[in-house]
Amino acid sequence: MRKVVFKGTLLPLLLIAPQIVITVVFFYWPASQAVWQSFLIQDAFGTTTEFVWLENYQVLFKDPGYYNAMGVTAVFSIAVAVLSLGLALLLAVMADKQIKGAGFYKTMLMWPYAVAPAIAGVLWLFMFQPSLGVLAQVLRGWGLDWNPLLNGRHAMILVIMAAAWKQISYNFLFFLAGLQSIPKSLIEAAAIDGAGPRRRFWTVIFPLLSPTAFFLLVVNIVYVFFDTFGIIDAVTHGGPAKATETMVYKVFQDGRLGGDLGGSNAQSVILMALVIALTAIQFKYIERRVHY
Repeated sequence: MRKVVFKGTLLPLLLIAPQIVITVVFFYWPASQAVWQSFLIQDAFGTTTEFVWLENYQVLFKDPGYYNAMGVTAVFSIAVAVLSLGLALLLAVMADKQIKGAGFYKTMLMWPYAVAPAIAGVLWLFMFQPSLGVLAQVLRGWGLDWNPLLNGRHAMILVIMAAAWKQISYNFLFFLAGLQSIPKSLIEAAAIDGAGPRRRFWTVIFPLLSPTAFFLLVVNIVYVFFDTFGIIDAVTHGGPAKATETMVYKVFQDGRLGGDLGGSNAQSVILMALVIALTAIQFKYIERRVHY
């Protein structure tokens, strides 16, 4: 392979400049503004601001509602990540087989990725709406008093299903690409040695698929913490009784609707730090088990 060598630094800098500008404008600048504003308090009319140092953080950590949002986020993130990754892997394994109509099967599985999160939430809300939803009527026929508008557990199940369904397509694409990149000779050699389908998967296929699984784990954690806002806002608005109020939705609830801009910025800073810490932990401990 021919190696490309640049004679100076100007051309490489020009090539990466657009990406650097986009990163600075859309990430570092808003993040720095959030950090600065988390140390401020505005009056009710937004005309004056006062520097209060860590008071917003102190008030935040004394708020029981914030700890409730952290607990809801933990349950929601684990459930969505496990469900979306598990189902996507199962579907990718099935699609990787030589089956009739595989092209149509793969295309249909990819479609949900094109649906916006808010639209995905509305679709699931229509299906499980207590009085008009088709699937809600089926559940009532089975004797289950389904009502996500009043029952917090039902609401959590609904947003978990909607968020997982939205992310399955993305995970499916990467799992399928990873499966198709595994040399068939390795699988055939394991079969000749007498390994059954289950043993071949766990001893040959899954270890070779671990880099893809690790990448998707990191992406799915970020997705659950941030990109599921539209689903929750469209389906439950954080209710009932804050049963589905995640950390990112509480930032919006307190800042946009409650007018507490300093407190909401403090929440966003903590949320950003938490996601960075979780990603670092995954790279430090989980990546050790990845086989490249």
